[in-house]
Amino acid sequence: MDAPVTRVALFATCFNDAMWPGTPIATVTLLERLGVEVDFPAAQTCCGQMFTNTGYADEAIPRVRSFVEVFGGYDAVVAPSGSCTGSVREQYADLARRSGDAGLSRAVAEVAPKVYELSEYLVDVLGVTDVGASFPHRVTYHPTCHSLRMLHVGDRPLRLLREVRGIDLVELPAATECCGFGGTFAMKNADVSVAMGSDKVRHIRDTGAEIVVAGDNSCLAHIGGLLGRQRAGVRTMHLAEVLASTAEASA
Repeated sequence: MDAPVTRVALFATCFNDAMWPGTPIATVTLLERLGVEVDFPAAQTCCGQMFTNTGYADEAIPRVRSFVEVFGGYDAVVAPSGSCTGSVREQYADLARRSGDAGLSRAVAEVAPKVYELSEYLVDVLGVTDVGASFPHRVTYHPTCHSLRMLHVGDRPLRLLREVRGIDLVELPAATECCGFGGTFAMKNADVSVAMGSDKVRHIRDTGAEIVVAGDNSCLAHIGGLLGRQRAGVRTMHLAEVLASTAEASA
């Protein structure tokens, strides 16, 4: 195991910052509990994935420049999002090459490998699975597509959840099937998206879980919308918020 890094930055992601600020707050709470000092660079912005994924690669390049400038001085960058982490690690090198700027390519090659999705950082860098969490609820876990297929996080989130005190973790049937969100896919192909999401929600309800957990709030928003329309009584919750929970906090 590598020695824990010393300068760590939180990449909150723009959609978490705007819509689910509790998730980056939970991420900082968790990391600080584990002895990590976390900076929040205020100049951070969108990673540019919304441009890249819809065919506007040139428009994404300024976001790449901004990202490497903001996060270039850190030993690690931690994000509570498989989607945005995947964008940085898997798309930035191609975008930098497209720009024709060799300096940008060098900066991306330096910064991108240091960007970690939360469960990767906890398990691979800190070397922990028991983070001292307590969460006495029946939970099922949905592995989001980008975390599963782009980052290959594997069972890291499940290894972390299994160590949470009091949790009743139940397996999700057909867990690796996409929930149907896919960013703009949900808007451009709404009928297909809803059909896929309905399958996912049916599997979630079959578990009898109180809460469905995932590492991406965008997917949880899609799933949660469908659960809400069905009045299923199942809540959605980000992995960071579960891992940040303690017996003292819930007492």
